Amino acid sequence: MPAPLTFRPLTEADFPMLHTWLARPHVAAWWQPTPTLDELRDEYLPCLADAGTLPLDAPAGLIPYLACEDGQPFGFIQAYRVMAAQADGWWLTETDPCALGIDQSIGDPDRIGKGLGTRMIRAFLDFLFADPRVTKVQTDPDPTNARAVACYRKAGFRDVAVVETPDGTALLMTVHRSA
Repeated sequence: MPAPLTFRPLTEADFPMLHTWLARPHVAAWWQPTPTLDELRDEYLPCLADAGTLPLDAPAGLIPYLACEDGQPFGFIQAYRVMAAQADGWWLTETDPCALGIDQSIGDPDRIGKGLGTRMIRAFLDFLFADPRVTKVQTDPDPTNARAVACYRKAGFRDVAVVETPDGTALLMTVHRSA
């Protein structure tokens, strides 16, 4: 039986590892442009003050985490309030204040294709939906990223539409709280 997955808030000490992961070809192909270490600090340092709060309560609207198996980090995953992203031109039609979005990647290419991504996303959905206020979670992979799209579908996401985002064309996918 696989070890349970846990999530811990990203720390400043994790920035070099995250930078290395984001620069690896299997991640960089889909997460462009690859940020510099200084750009990572600029983006995530303000969010670290919110570590330990729930994504809906985070003033910055974004909480970055490391996904861990047996306490060892293997992936990056972040949750954000969808409506908080509207200030940057994202999801302008969203009206649900309790909708969250997620982005993630697995850092080690040797761990891809073994079901770990689906396990990570399912476990993170359980983590997010533990907050009774969360109504839905969305993600937006590149529609040509067949591996990611299949992973999200296995984790319970359903296709909504192909949309244009500030980063280009994306497949908007959602999963709603179970009744």
